[in-house]
Amino acid sequence: MLNKTYPYYLANVAVAANTDLEVTDKFSGEVATRVAMADAAAIDKAIGYAVDAMPALRAFPPFKRQAVLEHCVKRFRERYDELALALCIEAGKPINDSKGEVTRLIDTFKVAAEESVRIDGEIINLEISPRAKGYHGYVKRVPIGPCSFISPFNFPLNLTAHKVAPAIAAGVPFVLKPASRTPVGALIMGEILAETDLPKGAFSILPAHRDGADLFTTDERFKLLSFTGSPAVGWELKKKAGKKKVVLELGGNAAAIVDGDQGGKLDYVVDRLAFGAFYQSGQSCIGVQRILVHAKIYDALREKLIAKTKSLVMGDPKDEKTFVGPMISESESNRLAGWMESAVQAGAKIVAGGKVDGAMFEATLLEDVKRDSDLYRKEAFGPVAILERFDDFDAALTTVNDSDFGLQAGVFTDSLAHAHRAWDLLDVGGVVINDVPSFRVDNMPYGGVKDSGLGREGVRYAIEDMTEMRLMVMRETW
Repeated sequence: MLNKTYPYYLANVAVAANTDLEVTDKFSGEVATRVAMADAAAIDKAIGYAVDAMPALRAFPPFKRQAVLEHCVKRFRERYDELALALCIEAGKPINDSKGEVTRLIDTFKVAAEESVRIDGEIINLEISPRAKGYHGYVKRVPIGPCSFISPFNFPLNLTAHKVAPAIAAGVPFVLKPASRTPVGALIMGEILAETDLPKGAFSILPAHRDGADLFTTDERFKLLSFTGSPAVGWELKKKAGKKKVVLELGGNAAAIVDGDQGGKLDYVVDRLAFGAFYQSGQSCIGVQRILVHAKIYDALREKLIAKTKSLVMGDPKDEKTFVGPMISESESNRLAGWMESAVQAGAKIVAGGKVDGAMFEATLLEDVKRDSDLYRKEAFGPVAILERFDDFDAALTTVNDSDFGLQAGVFTDSLAHAHRAWDLLDVGGVVINDVPSFRVDNMPYGGVKDSGLGREGVRYAIEDMTEMRLMVMRETW
């Protein structure tokens, strides 16, 4: 069960300002808890506190930042079951997936603790010509300044961790807006951070309605905006962000290619495809949406994948047997159902699933989906995957690239040449060989191209965005 109410965190301090935000149990639809909601005045104060915290954070040494992060790891482990249940309730995420996300939260903070004490610089040899004789160059990385973070509903622990943990490691103050549908995990994170000796103003965690949170984007006191969410919102925020650096982790309609040499490995491939397409009800920006299968093994894989899809248990996410829980809302379910219906009217066939009941959307597999349909071109962000066959590997690569998105792609192949060709030619941020594009480890560079975003997350890469290079040139004699 969740607490009856949760405060927000303003300049490291819990503030029970109100109980204006209702957070529902996504399976039952009932109100599970109420959360304090920040207004523009509170957000403005938080930014001011973040600015004021910069001198203290500059003086807060790496070993202390590491101690903060290690404290968080310890407390996350102690509150593991609480965090998992909160995630299961507020996001509708099956309990096994929720536990997996808590593990990734811990992993991300562990990596950040390690990186916090190795934010190193370099020595540059400036003596490239006689005029620079006796000059030496030194570079160090310094905190960029106050940062604005906006996190999404689908991974409210781990995707928040990928902003918060690098910020602490880098020594930058931040103001975080968690998704209003799933704010509880971030507020528990705030409760744990409040136990540490971070300088006052180092963090604020403020749930807020989108229409009242313009300051997260427009305020010039922020030096970086890091947003994870939908492409439509992300690119609009970038237009409004002004001079600050912007990092965008947006959507995708990820593809997986199954090469013709995988006939002896179909059980493994099918298990991974079903996981990638349908885990947490498909609500992942690197969820498998398009499955391209070589004609030589198409029929055999199709049969096995249909059977696997039909076997997935849909139901209460608190039940450990459940694999497919509710989508985040009935409106999202209805949106995806409309796309599916339009695709079917245009000639697509549903070969598994297809039933929709409120926010519950059955794991669904289709084929013969037209490539100009919304279901194919846009981000489904639900438990729907599309099967299609190919004869030529290079043609399959071209098909994958025929997308406005470019986050990650998966390629199942025993051919080293095909693996390298995919790595060379696929216009995506990451190519995963012999697994689904849904694979992510929390220290790897993660991000996309085209409409999938700008920049990379992964702790070390986020730290680079949250710091700037500062050069010192020293003349040996004068």
